[in-house]
Amino acid sequence: MATFLSGLGRFSFSRNRLVVSLWVVLLLGAGVLAGRAPAAPPDDFSMPGTEAQQAYDLLEEGFPGLHAQGATARVVFRAERGKVTDPGARGAIGLAVRALGDDPQVGRVIDPFTAGSVSPDGSTAYAQVSYRVPAAELPEGSRSALRDTVEQAASPELTVEAGGNAVDTRAAGHTAEAVGLAVAAVVLVLTFGSLLAAGLTLLTAVLGVGIGALAIRALAEPLGLGSTTTGLAVMIGLAVGIDYALFVVSRYRAELAHGRGRAEAAGHAVGTAGSAVVFAGLTVVIALAGLWVVGIPLLTQMGLAAAGTVVVAVLIALTLVPALLGLCGRRIPPSRPRHRRRTADGAPRQDLGVRWARFVVRRPLAVLLGATALLGVVAVPAASLETGLPGDEGKPLSTTQRRAYDLIAEGFGPGFNGPLTVVVRTGADGDAEEAARRVAGRIGGREDVQAVGRPQPNASGDTAVLNVVPASAPGSTETADLVRALRAPDLARDSGAAVLVTGPTAMNADVAQKLSDALVPYLALVVGLAFVLLIAVFRSLLVPLKAALGFLLSVLAGLGAVVAVFQWGWLGPVLGGAEPGPVVSITPVFMVGVVFGLAMDYEVFLVTRIHEAYLHGQSPKDAVVSGFRQSARVVTAAAVIMISVFAAFLGSEEQILRTIGFGLGAAVLLDAFAVRMALVPAVLALLGRRAWRLPRWLDRFVPRLDIEGGPPTGAPHDGPAEVSVSGPAADRVPGN
Repeated sequence: MATFLSGLGRFSFSRNRLVVSLWVVLLLGAGVLAGRAPAAPPDDFSMPGTEAQQAYDLLEEGFPGLHAQGATARVVFRAERGKVTDPGARGAIGLAVRALGDDPQVGRVIDPFTAGSVSPDGSTAYAQVSYRVPAAELPEGSRSALRDTVEQAASPELTVEAGGNAVDTRAAGHTAEAVGLAVAAVVLVLTFGSLLAAGLTLLTAVLGVGIGALAIRALAEPLGLGSTTTGLAVMIGLAVGIDYALFVVSRYRAELAHGRGRAEAAGHAVGTAGSAVVFAGLTVVIALAGLWVVGIPLLTQMGLAAAGTVVVAVLIALTLVPALLGLCGRRIPPSRPRHRRRTADGAPRQDLGVRWARFVVRRPLAVLLGATALLGVVAVPAASLETGLPGDEGKPLSTTQRRAYDLIAEGFGPGFNGPLTVVVRTGADGDAEEAARRVAGRIGGREDVQAVGRPQPNASGDTAVLNVVPASAPGSTETADLVRALRAPDLARDSGAAVLVTGPTAMNADVAQKLSDALVPYLALVVGLAFVLLIAVFRSLLVPLKAALGFLLSVLAGLGAVVAVFQWGWLGPVLGGAEPGPVVSITPVFMVGVVFGLAMDYEVFLVTRIHEAYLHGQSPKDAVVSGFRQSARVVTAAAVIMISVFAAFLGSEEQILRTIGFGLGAAVLLDAFAVRMALVPAVLALLGRRAWRLPRWLDRFVPRLDIEGGPPTGAPHDGPAEVSVSGPAADRVPGN
């Protein structure tokens, strides 16, 4: 592997114009195909195998022309003085209702005074708007018309807000990516001390993301990729693209500093750091592609699209990066040792990474226990994790959706923000309306139900629908319990009909349950496959085991931080006043997949440098210090860049993006600095040579990959270390 990649790096360096031209042609070709491709299809939010999806299908079959999952909006009116039934307020509400109905995309507007949607105290009313198409297909003109109607109806006497998935979200565009890139640029300049090296790294990362995004756009229609699959691909592709280029450029400059020629340095950088990039990228691809285990089409699409972007980032690091290094020539200087202070005896003071590594190998047990205790404390809140899919209640107070949610909760009760839809289906000879009345009678007597609507039958009389208003908020555990109770077999007893529960609230509960059930199989899949891969990389059982256990600690600690912030509300004011509630159910799965892949980046890059030093003859403790000398600064810079990219999404108005951004940033922070920088060297120092041994019975089956350019046997001598892979001999520390 190292030999092949080294040759690829030398070829790309020497034939740099050809390689750069090929990548430019690829970018232009992807752009042309994307420009000619039809628009991406709407996102497939279907949840196969769930009762809520079955009920949606029955609704579309029983009520032809009704799109059961069409976009909806709820326009809320509150009288600041008097009541909404007063002539002035009532007239303004009537004008607004007529304006809402003028939109050709609106299928129906329910007047609050006709439907009785007025609060008991008369202060609040709401109009329900149903659109003919799903939210993903709703034209921008319809969203603008809704927003304009709300703004025109508002006055000092009448507060008007709107909620629902038809409301203009006013997405922040690429602000998060821009903030992440700005921080990355600063970190890269500080790391390299060279504007050209930093710019080259950013350029290749952006190019990879651009090619990936254009390819997704071009393949959207034939592969059925939804319109939001690009989001995760851009986030992950940008983060790993910067990291992979950073690893290769750093190794190239280090090889130049050791006296290698430029072509040879490029080949050696791609053969060593490039090998680490290949296997780190494979773990990310495994984690992302494994999202198909969850069984949600949209997640599978997002995972595969992001995995494809990671593959592009790997290929760019192996070919385009050395080609650009060849074009830059002497303008990319060798890495220069930073000015070091002198100790009392006149010797140069070692940098922070080396001093930390020396401390760890002298006191490995204390560091191991301290880091484990820290991660354990942070992970404690994860034991009370509750998942769900929050709606408008998770948005900041500055949004009209959140204000509309609060007005409904105050005027009518929290359950009105998430009514349930009960579908009653009989045979061809049955009376669905009568069966629905019997079901409604049983539901209406429950204490956790605030109101039950009147059954609405279809034209053929075999299907009826009724609305059920819970007494609790949509995302609460009480509402989830109510959904399960309404699905109990005894509810349909003696009705002669099938009873199914659906609606956004029920669908959210089903999705949360499905994600929760898939978490353990998904975790086993990604950890198991990566464990096998790392055995081949390091020819060891203990090192992959350590990596897997360290990752589990990172994920649990990251989830603990998410629970404390979003479920317990510790930083509510900082996050725009978001109401504490269940953690977005997609967060644990995304953290398992994405954090595992990214954590393996640091594991592979750091431990390959340690393993490389060990294969070249250093003792286990010497190898740890040597590995930190070469990689600690680069891994730190890579982690800071990754954290910055994820943390930038905390400014989003969407609860999902804020939760995932915070969770990934916290998990990477803990993994990079508590696990990889503390637990890894401590465990390797405690294990000594045992860390790098593979049982003989297994050795026969594991391929020899040679990713560090070490001895072909992979077994260094047992004597004291006499060979240093980098740095002066004075930097060595005593062995075991």
